[in-house]
Amino acid sequence: MKIIGTGRSHPSLVVTNDMLSQILDTSDEWITTRTGIKERRVISTENLEDLSIDAAKKALADANMDAKDLDYIICANVVNEYICPAMSCIIQGAIGATCPCFDLNGACVGFIYALEIAESFYRSGKYKNILVVCAEEPSRMVNWHDRTASVLFGDGAGAVVLTEGDNIKATKMSASCNWDRLYQKHELQYSPFNKKPNSNLPLVMHGQDVFKFATRAAIKDISHVMKETGYQPDEIKHYLIHQANLRIINNIKEYLNQPDEKFPLNIQKYGNTSSASLPILLDETNKEGRLQRGDLIVMSAFGSGFVSGACILEW
Repeated sequence: MKIIGTGRSHPSLVVTNDMLSQILDTSDEWITTRTGIKERRVISTENLEDLSIDAAKKALADANMDAKDLDYIICANVVNEYICPAMSCIIQGAIGATCPCFDLNGACVGFIYALEIAESFYRSGKYKNILVVCAEEPSRMVNWHDRTASVLFGDGAGAVVLTEGDNIKATKMSASCNWDRLYQKHELQYSPFNKKPNSNLPLVMHGQDVFKFATRAAIKDISHVMKETGYQPDEIKHYLIHQANLRIINNIKEYLNQPDEKFPLNIQKYGNTSSASLPILLDETNKEGRLQRGDLIVMSAFGSGFVSGACILEW
């Protein structure tokens, strides 16, 4: 498959580090030096489905495609207002599509999961046009009285339109079950038969463990797709790395021995938007005119599970 359209959408509310210092024991310097984040967008008056629909429509417009020409919609999402129906079903109706759809929860790696699934669909010969939407609202998950995780995340949505092609060169997906390092549990409804204690808790994050895993996993996955394709780091024009922590990105950059200009950044503006991070960064890079036909792009992401993934694609 190949990507022929991109789009993104952000909440209107900008929450700066200085604003967080008014409600948390933190500061702009503390957050910036540890993460690279200066501000993030947080849902206030919008709904996540509004952002998802907006990003989808922008991607379709960029691809010059009508929603009725879509054969499938895949939505990566961790949490939103609805347990059911699937977010993809809400998007499908709002944009006027008639195709089947489903949601997946791949945490921050959801976009690469969706690309690999879409590529498998294409290889089956059954579908032609696929919309991938990544819609995330981590602000719903964190404890806003605890600086451990709340300062890291932002909300947003990113989307791409895919069609037939031969632009995915390699993918690598990995998983290592260390769920207790980064997780959230919640209890939906009371049951008279459930004897377990209430587990409606905010996101739990062991930052150092996540940091170490992310760095190791990203380097391992990127090295794997490089070896599989035979490409050398110098041949890659753009490295799009999940915008979770600037220090992780710098570690990967140092390992690959590549210049800063190959690593576009927006973490300072949006923070970690989970699976929406990569499609948002891709759209931003695309709309800035930095992507040229034939450019080789490496994408890498890592998240709760632990899961990770990388791919190489040609623009």
